[in-house]
Amino acid sequence: MALKVAIVGRPNVGKSTLFNRLVGKRLALVDDRPGVTRDRRYADGNIGDMDLTLIDTAGYEDVTDDSLEARMREQTEAALDDAELVMFMMDAREGVTSLDRIFAERLRRVHKPIILLANKSESRESGGGVGEAHALGFGEPVAISAEHGEGMADLYAAIVAASQDIFVDEIDEPDKPIRIAVIGRPNAGKSTLINRLIGDDRLLTGPEAGITRDSISVDWQFEGKNIRLVDTAGMRRKARVQEKLEKLSVADTIRAITFAEVVILMMDKDDAFDTQDLQLADLVEREGRALVYVASKWDLEDEPQSRMAKLKGMAEDKLPQLKGSPFVALSSHSGRGVERLMPAVLQAYDTWSVKVKTKDLNTWLSMATQRHPPPAVDGKRIKPKYIAQTKARPPTFVLMANRAESMPEHYKRYLVNSIRESFDLPGTPIRLNVKSSGVNPYAEGGAKSGPERYKGDAKTAPRRVKKAEKEEALSKLPGKALEQKKTRKAQPKILGGLKSSASKKAGSSVAVQKGARGGARQVSRSGRIRTGQKGGAKK
Repeated sequence: MALKVAIVGRPNVGKSTLFNRLVGKRLALVDDRPGVTRDRRYADGNIGDMDLTLIDTAGYEDVTDDSLEARMREQTEAALDDAELVMFMMDAREGVTSLDRIFAERLRRVHKPIILLANKSESRESGGGVGEAHALGFGEPVAISAEHGEGMADLYAAIVAASQDIFVDEIDEPDKPIRIAVIGRPNAGKSTLINRLIGDDRLLTGPEAGITRDSISVDWQFEGKNIRLVDTAGMRRKARVQEKLEKLSVADTIRAITFAEVVILMMDKDDAFDTQDLQLADLVEREGRALVYVASKWDLEDEPQSRMAKLKGMAEDKLPQLKGSPFVALSSHSGRGVERLMPAVLQAYDTWSVKVKTKDLNTWLSMATQRHPPPAVDGKRIKPKYIAQTKARPPTFVLMANRAESMPEHYKRYLVNSIRESFDLPGTPIRLNVKSSGVNPYAEGGAKSGPERYKGDAKTAPRRVKKAEKEEALSKLPGKALEQKKTRKAQPKILGGLKSSASKKAGSSVAVQKGARGGARQVSRSGRIRTGQKGGAKK
């Protein structure tokens, strides 16, 4: 098991920057303004050959009332209790402040190894601040620059020296958890729901909208299964997102949706399926993730049954591509209906991971095409041949047919809806790729056509081929074609029994021979015998 290290200090000293550097990813949001981080975040990282479990914390504020800063302080103190090693960070440019001294008094009551870090020590102005850090009473400070990566070797040596007496228990790696992201508009109750599920005030909550800024992962177990819940920042309409920090939060939420397997869309019961909710649901479908609808604040509903029927009708009407997705009504604050959420999530996960046999798929295809044959496009009918599932999560099928590029979109939707109904796949995104099966792989440019052969003039080429090539080459010379046209003479076509001296001008006719009764038959220059002339001999 990795060493659990908490990074603490007052606001805007660079805790999240060091956290991202040791993790190797830009997980925590970083900005110049103080107070960006509010919840504590866990992530696996390393320094040198040492594995660490890092805890990023909010800036320490010396307040004890009911304000947001006081709740952020409680999260920092919870991280101190959970950690095995504490890294206390101060700003070397500003030197030791009064808040640093207050926090140092608090850390002296923590009976755990503490490493003092003097961040932003890359400039000459930071020399005085490093010297002042000795007065905090935690020994020699480690001068680092989290932004530029300076002093990491000294930090590694300090961690190794401080962790010699810490016993790290070796445990087996757990199974891969099911990743569940909770999304929605601001102040929908996402953090409150996760706290209710795990039975602990793990995430920062309150009546203010937009408290959560980072996407916070929480590992949990439900009925023996490993679950990773991801709390995300509320997403407003794009036109209302103006600040840089909110844009970073929205990008972090979209990244959480991309890496999730099941997405819980939380909506206010009084304003469910607003434009923003529909856009979020459509984003989940385009990313190919399983979706579960949740109507929050259900304890305040006077007519729950009629309201639930209305919401389900709206879901099927406005989001037909996700028809059949589970719908759960609950109250995160009172806990009403929360026990129905995880069974619905696991059911959506199982449906999302389903695999269908190829034999059953082709039996279904035969029945589906008989019930509703494909339309004829440009007078030619499309003939589906066979279908197979290529992958799961989400279920993806490949249909082989001739003239696949001409298959209309409405017939593809018919096939997808028929698959969803026949194989009991409600709500899960289904991908159907139609490919043409009439392509000759050995044709030029095909998959098995191979390199193109050189078709040059061989020595064993027939004589007529050489003669034709020679004449073609001569005809392309300058003035050659005109010369040949001038010297070309028309050769009359001579029939059997026709004398060459008897040919005359075009259109004239000559007597070929006398008939048995003395009549003369007229022949044109082209060789055709003229019959039925006026005054001709009678047969």
